[in-house]
Amino acid sequence: MAEVIRMPRMSDTMTEGVIVEWHKKVGDKVKPGDLLAEVETDKATMELESYNEGTLLYIGVEKGKSVAVEGVLAVVGKEGEDYKGLLEGEKKPETKKEDVPPQKENEKTEAPKQQTAQQPAAPEVKEEKTDDDGRIKASPLAKKLAADKGIDISKINGSGDGGRIVKKDIDSYIPAAKTETKPDAAQQKTVQPFAQTGQEGYQDIQLTQMRKTIARRLSESNFTAPHFFLTMEINMDNAISSRQSINEISPVKISFNDMVIKAAAMALRQHPAVNSSWMGDFIRQNNHIHIGSAIALPEGLVVPVIRFADQKSLSQIAADAKDLYDKARNKKIQQQDFTGNTFTVSNLGMMDIEEFTAIINPPDSAILAVGRIKETVVKKGDGFGTSNFMKVTLSCDHRSVDGAVGAAFLQTFKKFLENPVTMLV
Repeated sequence: MAEVIRMPRMSDTMTEGVIVEWHKKVGDKVKPGDLLAEVETDKATMELESYNEGTLLYIGVEKGKSVAVEGVLAVVGKEGEDYKGLLEGEKKPETKKEDVPPQKENEKTEAPKQQTAQQPAAPEVKEEKTDDDGRIKASPLAKKLAADKGIDISKINGSGDGGRIVKKDIDSYIPAAKTETKPDAAQQKTVQPFAQTGQEGYQDIQLTQMRKTIARRLSESNFTAPHFFLTMEINMDNAISSRQSINEISPVKISFNDMVIKAAAMALRQHPAVNSSWMGDFIRQNNHIHIGSAIALPEGLVVPVIRFADQKSLSQIAADAKDLYDKARNKKIQQQDFTGNTFTVSNLGMMDIEEFTAIINPPDSAILAVGRIKETVVKKGDGFGTSNFMKVTLSCDHRSVDGAVGAAFLQTFKKFLENPVTMLV
């Protein structure tokens, strides 16, 4: 019997996915474990495997198109099996439920009181194509937005099922050329990536699923969690010499960031209040220590998680981190690789940033921003010399972490980095 393959929820915050590539085509045989498609989620590009066996009878989402979680992706069944009846009940709901909010649905049923099914729901919009009734196939919300923005909806190519125009098509629509109201031709604006000398121009970059989620989650964190910031300067002379000695015998090259992760994990063991999450009406203090280590990708920020970091050696942390970073860069990272963090480290030292503050990465109560190591002239004995210093800033959620608690954590963190041998016993 034919079975519908639906878009799975590949992360806890995922609401929709974009098909990056289909690895099977209609008519291909599939079996459990076969790679069906690559899906861009709000976290990363992930592989979608088949749990079914049979023939791929139908593909419901083209490459580059999005579909909501639980939306129809494909149908697998016996070769030649009739699956159309299976899809009839799937065509009525929209691909994206959020395209028509509940209140809009109510308005939709009330507003056109004198209209029949053959009449357009929004008279101000031209109905010229493309369904059997001669009407433009568009959601009510898309029609209303097009009318509000003065957009000729007949010029828009829909991305929904069967070419249906939905809200995101209106939001992303850009005319081929835009002209200022001024009559002077020199003031004409064209949508070009790089404008010629003397001309104004711009380029609209469409949001990836990852960028949408980064914007939403960090906006929520910044505006709901009362942040406060603690900055400390750490002498890295011993860390530099220790790292050189460790790398002579370590099976994996140890980075300064690996040392920061280890020091943070051990400091969290002594200050569990920092290893917590604000849960609304209670604080969850985590017994395990999972350190998220932020890495910047062209698509946005990914935070792979090094689990039980306090229980691992520096070489184990370095090996785990390298594996996770490689997965993230190659878009092979899985949900379990970037969820479950209890504390986060964000390091911009390799980009010559001396000091910065970071926004807390939910559900953590704190994030450590790490700057570059800088050589500084200091007084030594009766003369002067140089030492290497690194500035770190701890961003704390004041609802769950008090100032004194955050400061005590940084003091312990500093002791570990300034005397790295204490992290090896």
